[in-house]
Amino acid sequence: MKILVAITGASGALYAQRLLDNLNSHQHEIAVVLSHYAPQVIAAELPGGLRLPEGARLYNLKSMNAPFASGSNPPDAMVVIPCTMGTLGRIAHGSSDDVLLRAADVVLKEKRKLILVPRETPLNLVHVKNFELLLLAGATILPANPGYYGNPQTVREVVDTVVARVLDHLGIPNQLAPRWAEERE
Repeated sequence: MKILVAITGASGALYAQRLLDNLNSHQHEIAVVLSHYAPQVIAAELPGGLRLPEGARLYNLKSMNAPFASGSNPPDAMVVIPCTMGTLGRIAHGSSDDVLLRAADVVLKEKRKLILVPRETPLNLVHVKNFELLLLAGATILPANPGYYGNPQTVREVVDTVVARVLDHLGIPNQLAPRWAEERE
């Protein structure tokens, strides 16, 4: 599977890192693109910087030469994690000013899987209307709302409850977080 991971400037870079940590580059072709402000948030939130899986390719935000910028070579799935409300709104309204936005547009028009992981609260009516547009267009809105029934003990375990759901929606088996009513060993 060809997977594009887009990282925006929303707080929550650890969500993106944990997703990348759990994608196998031997099984999947992994591409990564960062929004303009993402590097500043990554620097503040990931002291060691962003670690890409071996074989993953980082693309320049302004390069429209990336393969996923065309409907003739779309990724199988795109995850925007974390997703700012600005990026979400621009995707909802078909803006294609950079390769991240263009890729999201391509994924929607080619009816591939687009997963958006917003991390904003509270929501206003504009956010909700943008959610509606994206849902109608076929996107999956997967807010970064962690689960606690598994009694996570660390920040990483809390983050993994969200990343596990992203992997589930990608169809990638994982054991990151316990399942509801699952027997403990």
